[in-house]
Amino acid sequence: MKSSERRLYLFDIDGTLLSTGGSGRTAMAHAFEAVYGVRDAFKGVEFTGRSDLAIAHDAFKQASLDNGDLADLVRRFKRAYYRHLPGLLATSTGRLLPGVVPLLERLNAAEHATVSLGTGNFRGSARIKLRHYGVLQHFRYGGFGDRTTIRAGIIEQGIRAANRAAGRHGTVFVIGDTVHDIAAAKANGAVAVGVATGLPSRDELAGAHPDILLDTLEDADKAFGLR
Repeated sequence: MKSSERRLYLFDIDGTLLSTGGSGRTAMAHAFEAVYGVRDAFKGVEFTGRSDLAIAHDAFKQASLDNGDLADLVRRFKRAYYRHLPGLLATSTGRLLPGVVPLLERLNAAEHATVSLGTGNFRGSARIKLRHYGVLQHFRYGGFGDRTTIRAGIIEQGIRAANRAAGRHGTVFVIGDTVHDIAAAKANGAVAVGVATGLPSRDELAGAHPDILLDTLEDADKAFGLR
C-alpha cells in the first residue's frame, strides 16, 4: 500500500474514548498526599485537555515543591499514582463512551488504517485505563504526556512513533474532546476531529473550528469514510 493511502487515527483518552468517573483525578490526589503529605494538591488545577506532566507541575508549584528536582518528583508521584489508579477505577462509575468499541474494531480491521494514541495521560496511566475498560489491545503506538507539557508536542510524538513503526501516513486524524486537541491537530497539519463527549460543549468545540465535529463516536463512520 502506498504511504499516501495510509491513514493514522490518533485518539485522546479521557472524554473521548472513556470517562473514569473522576477516578484519575482522585488517584492523583491520593498519590500526591501519600508521597508528599499535601492534601487537595490539585485544587484549582485545570485538567481538561492538558498533559499529566503539566498538571503535576502545577501541583508541585502550588505545594512550593517546584524548587527541587522536578524529574525525580514526577517519578515518585507516578509510581504512587499507578498504585492508586486501578483500585479506584474498579469502584468508579466510569465507562466507555458511545460508539468506541465498534469504531475501534472497524478501524483495526481496515487495511489502510493505523490506530494509535495522542493523549495527555502518562504512558503508564493510559495503559491502566485502557486495560481496565478492555480496549488496550486496539492501540500499539502513541504520544503521551510524560515528556512534554505542550499538547502539540504529544501529537507530534504520536505521529513520529506510528510513522517509524508502520511507515508514513498520508492523512492523520486527531480525535479529541477539547479545543486543545483541535489546536494540536492543526499545529501538526492533521485533520482535527472534535467529539462532544467531554466537558467542553459542542459550541465551544465548534468555536475552535475543527475540520470534523461529531456528537459522539457513533457518528464517526461516515466522517472517516468507513461506509
